Amino acid sequence: MKNQFDTIILGLGAMGSAALYQLAKRGNRVLGIDQFSPPHMLGSSHGDSRITRQAIGEGEQYTPLALRSYEIWQEIEKETGKKLLEITGGLIVSSGAKTGIMHVKNFFENTVAAAKKFNIKHEILNAHQIRKRFPQFNLQDNETGYYEYKAGFLRPEECVSAQLFLAEKYGATMHKNEKVASFSEKDGSVRVQTNLGEYQAKKLIVSTGPWLPTLIGDEYSKNFKVIRQVLFWFDVQTSIKRFEPKNFPIFIWELQGNKQSIYGFPAIDGQKGGVKIASEQYDTSTTADTVNREVSEVEIKAMYKDFVAPYFPDLRDKCVKAVSCLYTVTPDFHFVIDTHPKHPSIILASPCSGHGFKHSAAIGEVLAQLAIEGKSTIDISSFSIKRFAKK
Repeated sequence: MKNQFDTIILGLGAMGSAALYQLAKRGNRVLGIDQFSPPHMLGSSHGDSRITRQAIGEGEQYTPLALRSYEIWQEIEKETGKKLLEITGGLIVSSGAKTGIMHVKNFFENTVAAAKKFNIKHEILNAHQIRKRFPQFNLQDNETGYYEYKAGFLRPEECVSAQLFLAEKYGATMHKNEKVASFSEKDGSVRVQTNLGEYQAKKLIVSTGPWLPTLIGDEYSKNFKVIRQVLFWFDVQTSIKRFEPKNFPIFIWELQGNKQSIYGFPAIDGQKGGVKIASEQYDTSTTADTVNREVSEVEIKAMYKDFVAPYFPDLRDKCVKAVSCLYTVTPDFHFVIDTHPKHPSIILASPCSGHGFKHSAAIGEVLAQLAIEGKSTIDISSFSIKRFAKK
């Protein structure tokens, strides 16, 4: 019985740690396995901050996940005493002349529609109003802003740590620095083989982020592409107070004249911490094991020239820090949260595509419900992997 469990979770990043906590809290005998010691900087759950917002431009089906996640983060904060969620307000800037790519078409319009449908407090601002409130942004006159009062950021490493702490508190078993070799299902039971042992369970959740494509077979791995992204922190040449959370919101900016958009955060680490700004590219794919994790001086200079200097005159070309991270994206940029088409005891969780962390607390709850009850209280029907099957 030592190596037998109700549920096994592979991968303990954003989604896996949330699911481990939710299952353990429900009394499920659960084992979490990770090839590293989370939180770490090798996957998709690092970088000091992740944007969180309530009205979701990627589609209104995400807003219930976002709203529930806010509730869970606050519950975890209360239980652990950790500060995970910071409300700064959030600004999304767009225009009719935008060329910047977001995850989906009509991102700005979808955001406004979701805010109205779910009664999320917001304002629509013209360029003059944005300049008056946030003079740090170098806007064009034809740009418009959506301002959401309860948007902000999460501290991803703290979120993962807090949920792993609570999972252990509620009785979860964790195996860190243990690498999965294979898994299989037979007669409603799942068997997992690692470099250190073999385990059995009634249910298996595969939430391995950019390592997921290597574990699920060619038939399904073709629906996932791993993309290297880079995060930059640039120094402030004026007063840091202008970029502190009380004066500067998280932002997403659909640019004009560039096919990439940018997003960023307030200065959360004081005078020497810099302001975090990033863009997203989807042209070049990689793998979790072969990705170049170093950020070159050429990349830093290009980022400043193309995406920082024209838009934030208060930031200078000194890069305080730069790190890479990985997106695991599907063809339509929407999540996969579904049972394996051929193995009903195996749950595939790839709720990412570059916009997943804000939803991870609620997704952990969804995964726990799927493992125990076979269904979730939040509708996840649009996240089925079967949508990619040939018709």
